[in-house]
Amino acid sequence: MYHYIQDKEFLKRLKGTCSDIVNQLVQSINNDSVMTVKACLVGSGAKNLITQNENEPIDLDYNLCIVSTKSINMLDSRAIKEYIRKQFNKVLSSNGWGDCQDSTSAFTTEKRVFKKGNQTAFKIDIAITCKYLNNWQRLIHQKTGLVILDGYYWNEVKDSGRLEEKVRALKSEDLWDEVRDTYLEKKNFYLCKNDHNHPSFIVYVETVNQIYNKYFWN
Repeated sequence: MYHYIQDKEFLKRLKGTCSDIVNQLVQSINNDSVMTVKACLVGSGAKNLITQNENEPIDLDYNLCIVSTKSINMLDSRAIKEYIRKQFNKVLSSNGWGDCQDSTSAFTTEKRVFKKGNQTAFKIDIAITCKYLNNWQRLIHQKTGLVILDGYYWNEVKDSGRLEEKVRALKSEDLWDEVRDTYLEKKNFYLCKNDHNHPSFIVYVETVNQIYNKYFWN
């Protein structure tokens, strides 16, 4: 079952290490002539929502948001994912990490462990996102077993358009503890159902909407 990480010193080091690598990726892409991006740790704009499933590695989930494109078409989702994958692997290699794995909805790094201190394993998950018609979209790689037949498409995250506004409202009314509790409940609910279609960002959006609608619907 999922639980929140309590070791604050470890969390600070963990977020610092992983965010540094993700920021290097952002800078690498933005210094190129292909697209402009920004990145954020899912949920970190509000308060810490980093969880761990028993003794499994901790996943730090980032959204890499495409702000604009220059020499690549947003509809060419295969080219977008391949370009970012190659850029990410360059950054990982320069930091002594192995290549990432391309899953259905994210790039996942190898497991890492700090040489000193807390020995909990961790890895980075990066989902590619963009904003379209006010809702967030996630880039999905639909695998078929034969690369040439794989599908790539943008999948809308339902009711995600006013996410930042809702988060600010919940924080201003000191409702974030309820968000944290509900987020953890939902993560464990989907875990028990063996549901792999609800990654952290989807659960985060669902949670924010649920608590927001509970108190601000009218």
